[in-house]
Amino acid sequence: QVQLKESGGGLVQAGGSLRLSCAASGRTFNDYAMGWFRQALGKEREFVAAINRSGASTYYADSVKGRFAISRDNAKNTVYLQMSRLKPEDTAVYYCAASRDYSILAEAFGSWGQGTQVTVSS
Repeated sequence: QVQLKESGGGLVQAGGSLRLSCAASGRTFNDYAMGWFRQALGKEREFVAAINRSGASTYYADSVKGRFAISRDNAKNTVYLQMSRLKPEDTAVYYCAASRDYSILAEAFGSWGQGTQVTVSS
């Protein structure tokens, strides 16, 4: 499995932007589809965005579509989540995850980062 570590979280005002990064270890990053999930306090983990192995295909939850953008740089073993027009409802711990298959299901992702806190103030 690949080891993942998120960074870039923090406190931002509503309407602002943040870019999360997820650095992957190992030499097989290109073998994995990647996803971002989030979990707000007291709520279930939810899917945010996914990207296939090459980066040619992406998929977004309706709640973030048009505001968030997932991308990857396989040469740098890194996946990104650019978050714009942030809302207080986006406040959550954001997790990066890797799967062998392109999926929006948490069960399909076998490797997870430790999470990074994103707090959006109103």
